[in-house]
Order: sequence, then structure tokens, then C-alpha cells
Amino acid sequence: MNTPSLFDSLQIRGVTLRNRIAVSPMCQYSCADGLASDWHLVHLGSRAVGGAALVFTEAAAVTADGRISPGDLGIWKNDHIEPLARCARFITERGAVPGIQLAHAGRKASTVVPWEGDHALTVEQGGWHPIWAPSPLPFADGSPIPEALTVEQIRGIASSFAVAAVRAGEAGFRVVEIHAAHGYLLDEFLSPLSNQRMDAYGGGFENRIRIVREVVEAIRAVWSEELPLFIRISATDWVEGGWDADQSVGLARVLKPLGVDLVDCSSGGVVRGAKIPIGPGYQVPFAERIRREARIATGAVGMITEPEQANGIIASGQADIVLLARQMLRDPYWPQRAARSLGASIDWPVQYARAAS
Repeated sequence: MNTPSLFDSLQIRGVTLRNRIAVSPMCQYSCADGLASDWHLVHLGSRAVGGAALVFTEAAAVTADGRISPGDLGIWKNDHIEPLARCARFITERGAVPGIQLAHAGRKASTVVPWEGDHALTVEQGGWHPIWAPSPLPFADGSPIPEALTVEQIRGIASSFAVAAVRAGEAGFRVVEIHAAHGYLLDEFLSPLSNQRMDAYGGGFENRIRIVREVVEAIRAVWSEELPLFIRISATDWVEGGWDADQSVGLARVLKPLGVDLVDCSSGGVVRGAKIPIGPGYQVPFAERIRREARIATGAVGMITEPEQANGIIASGQADIVLLARQMLRDPYWPQRAARSLGASIDWPVQYARAAS
């Protein structure tokens, strides 16, 4: 069997990626009423021009009160479809696959955009109340206390994810990713640090993963069998007594037969103050372990910056794709540079052909 490389294509269901490089979802906090703008067209489109195979939007809120900030992208109403479709069309025209991440911020909702500080917004300041979580536990000291979702509301959120997936399909997206990481709502249910419920959605592992399983089932009921479904998880909370890699493997084993095709392996975010050993490729071992033990495709993310590093992750079987975030902000044409460094062939747009020589 040939060893795969960063510039080999990859087929997942009916979608073929031209290489193994994806643009990770990155919040831009640049929307009004959740509507994608010219900023999103240029931001996402330039990365497709740059040669990435899969370009994800930032987290798109499935409900208005599920936004992190008033500047978040949305997909909670039909008005959002056409501005998103404009982005998806251009990404597709450039030979990349358009993907969208569906999200609910949970107890991290209603905050200022990051360049304006680090605090919650009051209703008078343009925020909203209540914010929602599995349990009435604030994210950190001084953070607002969320209200605990009822069982009926939990089922409504699963339905909101499904309706959002329908809109995503109408907008032309070919990959949906469920955001169940970084301390947002679905991750809050997974972690015993933020979920202290005593009903069917809290307590033991099977109960804490229930909402994620129901979201997957709801989306798969409306999302084409020909199209991939990804999920981003925080593979560990990096805190004793929290969610960990063992549970992540268990979750992946449950979700694979339900129709999840790839686990995007990030970490942290459910509580402040976790001691995270940040360094180049520090989250790659999670992708490797989940891929090996759950026998599911994985994506590696986190301080992947060099072509040789990214190629080594793929060639060694640690992951099936790499997702780049900050490096893609610094260099939208990173795939072009990586191809040249690795001696691979990659097409430049004809408009840029003079730069390829």
C-alpha cells in the first residue's frame, strides 16, 4: 500500500478533496444579524484560491441566542442562505469544497467581540438573556450564571441543528461539521466539569453524550447520504476529573455507526485556567489515537505550521487531514508554498500563473 501524502486526494462519501489541507473554522466576528458579508467572501475565497481542499466557515449559530457575540455568523433563519451561498459558490468555483460548522455557544454566549475586551454583554449593551447550559454553572468567576436547559429545550436544539443543516445544503455546502468543542454547548454536556445534571442528559458517559448523539441523528436524517458529516471535539479538558481522551475514543466509536465520517480533534476550552502543554502539533496524538482505536477518519489541528510537519502527520497515519487556522490567516497561499517545498504539483489559478514559474 502506498504511503499517503499531504497532496494526495481523499474521498469521503461522495466528496473528493483535492489534497489533505483544510481551512479550520475561525470566527471573524464581522456579521450584522448573522449575515455573511463581503469580508467572508474574500476571507474564505482567498483560501480556496490559495489551494486548500476544504474551506470551512466560522461557527454558524443555529439559534440567535447561540451566538458567541453579536458579530457571529448565523444560520438560524432563511435570510442567511443567500449570503452564505455566495461564499460557497466561489469556493466551489476555485476547486475547493465548501464546509460549514454548526454551533451553539451555550454559557459562552452574549460576549463582546474579542478586540473589545473579554466580558459578557448585558441586554442594554446589545447582548441577550438568558444564556443556556446543561447546568446553572458560570464559565468562570464573574461570568453570568446560565439557565439550565429543560429536556424539551434540549430536543429543540437538536432540531435547530437539523434545520440549519438543511439550510447549509440549500446554500451549497458539501461538508457539515458539528461544533462540540472548546467549551460551547455540546462540549458543556460532554464534560462533567460543566454538566451536573441528574436526568437523562447528565451523570454517566452515556447520558452526557446523549445530546451529541441526538444532534448527529437529527442531522443525518436530513443531510444527504452522499455528503460527509464531521464533528469537532475537545479530546480532553486538560483538567483532572474532566472529559478526557478515553471518553473521546468512546464517543467516536458511538458516532461512527450513526454517520459521522471524521473527528476533528482539538482540545480544551470548557473551563478557564487549564494547564495546556501548547507546542507544535500538541494535539496530533489525540487524532492518532482516535483514528487507531475507533477506526474512524480524523483531522489534526493545532500549531501545524510547516509543510514537512503537515506531510509527516499524513504520511505516518496520525490523521487523514490537517486543519490549519492561524497559519492560514498569516498565509492564505500556504498550500502553494507547501507544494513547492514538498515537490508536489498543485494548480495555480490562471490569473496567477506568472507567479508559479
